[in-house]
Amino acid sequence: MSSEIKNLMKLLLPEFLVDHFDVVKVNQISSRIDIYLEENITAPIEFKDLNLISHGFHKQSIIKDFPIRGKQVYLYVKRRRWLNKSTKEVVSRDWNILAKGTRMTAEFASFLKGIN
Repeated sequence: MSSEIKNLMKLLLPEFLVDHFDVVKVNQISSRIDIYLEENITAPIEFKDLNLISHGFHKQSIIKDFPIRGKQVYLYVKRRRWLNKSTKEVVSRDWNILAKGTRMTAEFASFLKGIN
């Protein structure tokens, strides 16, 4: 992805998602935009010393994000699992993007709290 497109994506999506996920599909349905993301295959830096291989995905999460041009935005996010070849333990990237107790991004939840 070119740096210009990546910078534009960072204006529309949480930066963490742009850095660690690939957009695989976008659907526009009347008043809603659905964006499908899959975690890229680069192993998490926090596990750089481990011998990891990609081991599929966790169950897809659906997250409501900031509206874009008056349309609701839903992010369909698939996080990758990694298998430690030495210990056979399955690990995942630390992913604290969801606001606690919600199905929306922390940024969007903070924005909504500020409106009240």
